[in-house]
Amino acid sequence: MMTDPITEMLAKKGWLLADGATGTNLFNMGLEAGEAPELWNDTHPEKITALYQGAVGAGSDLFLTNSFGGNYSRLKLHNAQSRVRELNRIAAEIGREVADTAGRKVIVAGSMGPTGEIMQPVGTLSHENAVEMFHEQAEGLKEGGADVLWVETLSAREEYLAAAEGIALAGMPWCGTMSFDTAGRTMMGLTSSDMVAMIDKIAHKPLAFGANCGVGASDLLRTLLGFVAAGAAQPLIAKGNAGIPKFEHGHIHYDGTPELMAEYAVMARDAGAQIIGGCCGTMPEHLEKMRAALDSRPKGAAPSLEAIAATIGPFSSDSDGTGNGPAAPARRERRRGRR
Repeated sequence: MMTDPITEMLAKKGWLLADGATGTNLFNMGLEAGEAPELWNDTHPEKITALYQGAVGAGSDLFLTNSFGGNYSRLKLHNAQSRVRELNRIAAEIGREVADTAGRKVIVAGSMGPTGEIMQPVGTLSHENAVEMFHEQAEGLKEGGADVLWVETLSAREEYLAAAEGIALAGMPWCGTMSFDTAGRTMMGLTSSDMVAMIDKIAHKPLAFGANCGVGASDLLRTLLGFVAAGAAQPLIAKGNAGIPKFEHGHIHYDGTPELMAEYAVMARDAGAQIIGGCCGTMPEHLEKMRAALDSRPKGAAPSLEAIAATIGPFSSDSDGTGNGPAAPARRERRRGRR
C-alpha cells in the first residue's frame, strides 16, 4: 500500500519535475555572501515564499525547502545553533502554505545538506553526533509539514548513513543525493556503483536516490548511467547544474541556457531518472523549458556517452570513476553554443 506522495505521484505520472537552485535565486534576491540563507526563513519569509512559488509556477512537482545548511554544525557558524528546529520548522511551514495553495498536488521536500564536518576516523565528527544533528533537523522539518525529507550534496558514505539513521528516528520518508565531482567520484571517493551498493544495505531506504550538483550536466548524466548499470532498484534522481560557473562582474553566472537544460532533462529521463530537476544556476526560466520538453517529447532510448557530449557538452574527465566502459570525450574546450 503506497503511503508517501512521491511513490504515489510516480505511479500516476512516471516522472516528476523537481525544482532548481536555492542559493542562486536567493543571491539574486539580495542574499549576501557569507550570510546564512536559513535565517531568511524568519527575517524575509516573503522572499522564501517567492523562491518556492517560482518553482511551482514554472511547473515543478516538488520543491526543496530553504534549509540546506539548517543543521547544528552549519548554523553554529552564525551563532544560530539553538535555532535548528525553529528555522527548519519555518522553512517547511512556508513551503506547506505554498504547496497547499498551488491548485494542484505539489510535494514539499525538506532539504538537508552536509554537516560541513569530516566524520571519524578521518575527521572528528562521531557517528552518534552526526545522527543527532540530522535527527534534530528532521524533526523541525517534520513539525513544519514537509512531505518528505531530501538529503543532498553529500560526499561521504559515513555521513549518508548517519543521515539515514537520523531520519529513521524521525519516522519520515526521504530521498538522498550525493555530489560526484572528482573524475566521476564524490569528494570522498565514492563511485556510482558504490552508492548503489550502499543503498542496498540501508535499513530505512530512501524512496529515490541519485546525484546533484557536481561539475556539470554531462558528468551527472554519465553518473546516472552508472547507477542504472549497477542495477539500482529505487527510482533515480538527477539534479544537474545549469552549465559551468563563471565569475563575471563580481557575480557567479552559470552558462547553461534554458534550451540546453531542456535537452538535459529529456536525456536524464531517457537515461533512467524519474525525478529530474536542476541545481546551481537553475532558474524558473530553465524549469519552464524543462517542463515543456518533458511534457511534449516521448521517452526514448538511453543516450550514449557520445550523444551526451555532443548535445550537452564534453565531460570533465575521461573516466566515470568506476573503471568500466569506454573513455568518454573529456572537457577540453567550451562548445561555441554554450558561451
